[in-house]
Amino acid sequence: MKKILLSLLAAPAILLSSTAMAQEYVTIKMEIDVARSAEQTWAAVGDYCEISEWLGIDCAITSGDGGIGTVRVLASGRITEVMVAQTPLSYGYTQPSVEGQFYNLYHGFMEARAVDANSSKLIYTLMLDVSNLADQAAKDADVTRRRATFERALGNMKTMAEQ
Repeated sequence: MKKILLSLLAAPAILLSSTAMAQEYVTIKMEIDVARSAEQTWAAVGDYCEISEWLGIDCAITSGDGGIGTVRVLASGRITEVMVAQTPLSYGYTQPSVEGQFYNLYHGFMEARAVDANSSKLIYTLMLDVSNLADQAAKDADVTRRRATFERALGNMKTMAEQ
């Protein structure tokens, strides 16, 4: 009886640990040099809804004042992002889970970092779980697609900042 009880108690722990091991997080780090100070660069591209300009996607603030906790909605409401971190030259955001859909724990972080008084780097980092994708080829294709999208956005930000 004691063995049966211990087995029953251990079953949820085994199930939870196998589920937890299933995640496969990837980090996509990108950066671009900008011929403007970090402050000038951030002033040109760092507003939370400026994404509409450099990514070419519609953006609306649905709650908040532009600081931590501000919610933006992109792509006619398909994507919701909540700002979870902020400094004078950076912000981080996450996409909340949607009931009935795979949650990939998507997070983004964008920063203008000073190189010297007249130049900076824009750094954009994405982190997400790709374990829901069918195979390594699908995972690689997803990372490649995201990298291309955000490298194009970084190029647009560079152009905006250097004008």
